[in-house]
Amino acid sequence: MVRDRGVAFLPPFREAVLSLRAHSAKLVARPAGRLQGRVCAPGDKSISHRALMFGALALGETTVRGLLDGEDVLATAAALRALGAEITHVRDGGPLSGDLWRIRGFGVGGGREPADVLELGNSGTSARLLAGILASHPFTSIMTGDASLRRRPMHRVIEPLTRMGGRFEGREGGRLPLAIVGTDEMVPIEYRLPVASAQVKSAILLAGLNTAGETTVVEPEPTRDHTERMLRHFGAEVRVVLAPGELGDGGKRITVVGWPELLGRDIVVPGDPSSAAFAVVAAAIRPGSDVTIENVGVNPLRAGLYQTLRDMGADIAFENEREVGGEPVADLHVKGGVLKGVEVPPERAPSMIDEYPILAIAAACAKGTTRMQGLAELRAKESDRLASVSAGLFANGVKHEMGLADLVVHGTGAPPAGGGLVATHLDHRIAMSFLVLGLAAREPVAIDDGSPIETSFPGFAQLMNGLGARIEAA
Repeated sequence: MVRDRGVAFLPPFREAVLSLRAHSAKLVARPAGRLQGRVCAPGDKSISHRALMFGALALGETTVRGLLDGEDVLATAAALRALGAEITHVRDGGPLSGDLWRIRGFGVGGGREPADVLELGNSGTSARLLAGILASHPFTSIMTGDASLRRRPMHRVIEPLTRMGGRFEGREGGRLPLAIVGTDEMVPIEYRLPVASAQVKSAILLAGLNTAGETTVVEPEPTRDHTERMLRHFGAEVRVVLAPGELGDGGKRITVVGWPELLGRDIVVPGDPSSAAFAVVAAAIRPGSDVTIENVGVNPLRAGLYQTLRDMGADIAFENEREVGGEPVADLHVKGGVLKGVEVPPERAPSMIDEYPILAIAAACAKGTTRMQGLAELRAKESDRLASVSAGLFANGVKHEMGLADLVVHGTGAPPAGGGLVATHLDHRIAMSFLVLGLAAREPVAIDDGSPIETSFPGFAQLMNGLGARIEAA
């Protein structure tokens, strides 16, 4: 069933959503034994969004394999088609992680005014990155999304893009629906990020592509660098200068030179480390498990969870390490065992912000106390993830404390009680995290709605069940 969002869907996205949500239902995960097998993680969502966007901004044809075929990425594809990009999907089952996508772009600054509202579903990445593209085109466009996305503030991207010359009209806090009055006379700026956010950084750099001169983002804390890597791959001039004296450890100045001629490229999208995390944790908390997740991106700026799990005593080996399309990739070999509680340093948060919900599940199954700090960003995700995790832990008998920006989980080393029904609040990571908890708990764990999982991990239940999990419709 498709939720009523108050506006018409663009046809290609509407058909995809109808198909993907045809089997939406409450799901339940039952206690399982050891997990075994080899699987491939779905394509990296962050890289998939960028591959489509940069392909649209390039001249000539870009081909992409391994693209995540989930609702969020389909929303980006539909929006780019509305701007004039030709995007086709060929289901050929090729050797490099599956289907082929072809993008024939309109070039930097060459997008056309969309004929309808851009419907972005649940995708915050689509909304924030597209804002940078739309603000630097001389027309008016309107973005909206589902109930969850319409609650998420956009002021973080509106503020710098307004400085560059864009205009925005939306609800309080810059919430969607949002009208963007763009211009092709953007002014380059130097902007210091007030909080670590790869999405805000990327929106500014994307606007900078169609801006004369040099646009610079000053980054006090490191965030994922997929945009910088891929822009170089397409031919843009991007300079990254470390500035530890000015900004502290890890500080950077990222500069893009405007008006490049981006050229179509071939891209292979690695597996998503945030999606692989669910199978990794599920295997790590089930003694005797032996699972390999192939082709996972292990960019150091995305690998904080894996370092933390190793600190907890998890047996995780990076095998067959290699580089694919400028991104480090490995196969993750995980053996189940006993985990111990740890203190997660707050400076690690930018490299694992999306993984704290599943880390909380690992902590619930570990022996001892796990302290997680610096989690304020979790409150601005698809849901207030900090509150959602806390409510889910409470419903399943896990002792914990939640603060404004921290979470302390007290594991006993024994299986958690389970038996609860968890409200997902339309958040895919909350849904998948508590299904993983159900595999290790004493009693089954149910979630109220499994449909949000399709935004990032189509086929999640089938993949997990193939390893020995017990996830089914309730």
